[in-house]
Amino acid sequence: MSNETGRVISRNRKARHDYHVLSSMEVGIVLVGSEIKSIRSGRVSLSGSYASFDNRGELWIHHMHIAEYPQARDNHEPYRDRKLLAHLNQLRRMRRMVQEKGNTLVPLDVHLSNGKAKLELGVCTGKKQHDRRQEIARKDADMAIRKQMKERNRSDI
Repeated sequence: MSNETGRVISRNRKARHDYHVLSSMEVGIVLVGSEIKSIRSGRVSLSGSYASFDNRGELWIHHMHIAEYPQARDNHEPYRDRKLLAHLNQLRRMRRMVQEKGNTLVPLDVHLSNGKAKLELGVCTGKKQHDRRQEIARKDADMAIRKQMKERNRSDI
């Protein structure tokens, strides 16, 4: 993850459950004043949002909810499409990966980095139902092992 320097504001938990993340990168977001104030106060949601390229090759995020800021005079539209900022070579690489069959751009989290709002964007493929079941079974097995280790450590004391 590239957000070691920043504070995570909102995380898309469902993304890692529903998708295999092939690659991720940090991109900037074009915001208005009331939007950054809402993000800093933690009033943002990534559920149901996605990113896509337009016909000019620009990257946009759709359906990301940023709540209105109550103290603002001129408020923003909560679900408006917002432009994403990245270097040209990053955009080209991302576009090539998305053009492969089954890949999509999914926002993973919103965080603050050096006072600026950033978006962690992942190139993902959808998980199959059996993949999700295997992951749940693996997590259950890991939890059972940890529980037994904990009980064993208590009995040794």
